[in-house]
Amino acid sequence: MTNRIFNFSAGPATLPVEVLEEARDAMLSLGNTGIGILEHSHRGKAFMEVRDQTEAVIRELGNIPSNYHVLFIQGGASLQFAMLPMNLLKQGETADYLITGSWAKLAAKEAKAFGTVHNACSSEDRNFCYIPKTCSFSSNPAYVHYTSNNTIFGTQFVAPPTVPAGVPLICDASSDIFSRPIDVSQHAMIYAGAQKNLGPAGVTLVIVRDDLVQRGPDNIPTMLRYKTFSENQSLYNTGPTFGMFLVGRVCEWIKRNGGLTAMAARNEAKAKVLYDFLEQSKLFKATADRDSRSLMNVTFVTGNAELDDKCIKEATKAGFDGLKGHRSVGGLRASIYNAFPPAGVDALVQFLREFEAKNS
Repeated sequence: MTNRIFNFSAGPATLPVEVLEEARDAMLSLGNTGIGILEHSHRGKAFMEVRDQTEAVIRELGNIPSNYHVLFIQGGASLQFAMLPMNLLKQGETADYLITGSWAKLAAKEAKAFGTVHNACSSEDRNFCYIPKTCSFSSNPAYVHYTSNNTIFGTQFVAPPTVPAGVPLICDASSDIFSRPIDVSQHAMIYAGAQKNLGPAGVTLVIVRDDLVQRGPDNIPTMLRYKTFSENQSLYNTGPTFGMFLVGRVCEWIKRNGGLTAMAARNEAKAKVLYDFLEQSKLFKATADRDSRSLMNVTFVTGNAELDDKCIKEATKAGFDGLKGHRSVGGLRASIYNAFPPAGVDALVQFLREFEAKNS
């Protein structure tokens, strides 16, 4: 593994090396079965044990109450943008969305096909560089939806928004799931694409309260009902078996390394190193407001697009990949999810110091 470089990609993203090594071995034989994880029947005993173990460690890490289902669904968070209102929003009803970035906008757009969408707040006036302090909710929302971390713009909610009593709170936690403790009971549903903090692309974790599952209508396609997944242990059809296996192994890695509290401390320390450098830099500047900055995605610029590009190219040659900002905003972005090593952040800061000295 001596040829591995520092991968700052926003997703698919860095995975723990020891988990990748486990996966490598399991691809040849899952335990002593003589059959690789990619080859096992999704209804066989060996894989059902994998599924059960994965759900068990997720429940343990997240302290998930018993009246919540843990589901594994394909289609990424983007499918949840539509599947959620399809199950929970009826014509004539209103859902409230907190518009804090591109993914929140896309989620709201999809919901408009099923009911009325009310923008409870928005930070688009300043190109999504902050998390709004207040919200204006509609009179009787079917649910309130927010995106906890905004990968493109480098902002993150410090805590869940406070919503009207009794209104279900839904969270797209795709890019900061299990990066810190989370109070599941504050939410009616949490969903997350796995490819940032949990595992590979191709599987989406959905944690959903039972009353929301039961609300889903029966006149929508079978594979778009939460009931279908809850009643069949996420295996109504052939599910993303390898993804489910790897999510379980990553969660076991988090558990071995101190759980969500330890992950939060690790992530805060990594981000502080990079933000502290940006605060004193005469060349680089963080783009997000200080009280809204993400611990997962650090976005920054030089203020000169050509110099940004030069920095990215030189960083790539130096062994730092994935630093180019999203195509819609430009600049640079360092994604430092759970598995990203602290040494990589230290090395990046040293590179940026040297680049600044040469180019100021």
